[in-house]
Amino acid sequence: MSEAYTGGCACGAIRYEISDEPMAQNDCQCRDCQRKSGTGHGSYLTFPDKRRVRLEGEATYWDITGDSGNVKTRAFCPICGSPVSLTFKAAPDLFTIHAASLDDPSRYKPQAVTYAIRGYAWDHLDPTLPKFDKMPPR
Repeated sequence: MSEAYTGGCACGAIRYEISDEPMAQNDCQCRDCQRKSGTGHGSYLTFPDKRRVRLEGEATYWDITGDSGNVKTRAFCPICGSPVSLTFKAAPDLFTIHAASLDDPSRYKPQAVTYAIRGYAWDHLDPTLPKFDKMPPR
């Protein structure tokens, strides 16, 4: 196992440490991720067991129904507004972080593009990545 994944919000009020390896790393082009990021996609690392995540600080939470029809809960800093993580009602064990929230964002290695059907020609992602119109099965 490699060193822990660490990160948090821009102001430092929220911090996380995750000792597991991510089970998936993806760029998502769903409409919610576009709105959240202010650009054409969001970039995420998903970990298999949220119980193994060490969190410090108090986030604000917001539920939204995604393109899949499932509820996802976005966690962001109430001070600086930085998005930090997501959890999913349909997959309660998973814990997803925003790649840009990592202390070392170069550790992010995208493996796929999800909701590519919602992508825009101006949002240039790695053309060698597998693309899925929706979320692929786990």
